[in-house]
Amino acid sequence: MKTCPYCGFENREGVLFCEECGQPFVGQADASDTSRLDPENHETFRGRMTWGTARFDEGATVLIRIRDLAEPLAFEPAMETIIGRFDPGALEAPDIDFAPYDAAELGVSRRHGMIRRGEDTLTLVDLDSTNGTFLNGQRLIPHQPRVLRDGDEIRMGRFVFNIFFR
Repeated sequence: MKTCPYCGFENREGVLFCEECGQPFVGQADASDTSRLDPENHETFRGRMTWGTARFDEGATVLIRIRDLAEPLAFEPAMETIIGRFDPGALEAPDIDFAPYDAAELGVSRRHGMIRRGEDTLTLVDLDSTNGTFLNGQRLIPHQPRVLRDGDEIRMGRFVFNIFFR
């Protein structure tokens, strides 16, 4: 097994990128158990990388593109931004409210998830939601933060959207 130095995920032998966070293994000093590519092969793989940047600069904005909706939602994330749906009976409203987009019918909880702002990254946290939060098809473990990358697909219940950095 190959342990990612960035996120600690146990990867299969021979992979060139962490299967969890996308961290490249090529070029690391301790990568002796992973085949080194010669410079010609690097160009072959460069076009196949699908992960966007995880860097989120000061003053940047987040765009949420909801599937089947023409206009994206834009916001500047606070240190903690709660995502969910507004319910008149709830004491608090989420910072990002998906109620106008049939979120209740699609399985979004009132306090479904949270985006946390770090020094130069954003992380997504599932707040122990009823129907789960999925990042690029992988279900999040409740309360365990995962780094967001530009272009990531997020699914809350059956509500799907992509997140972009601008």
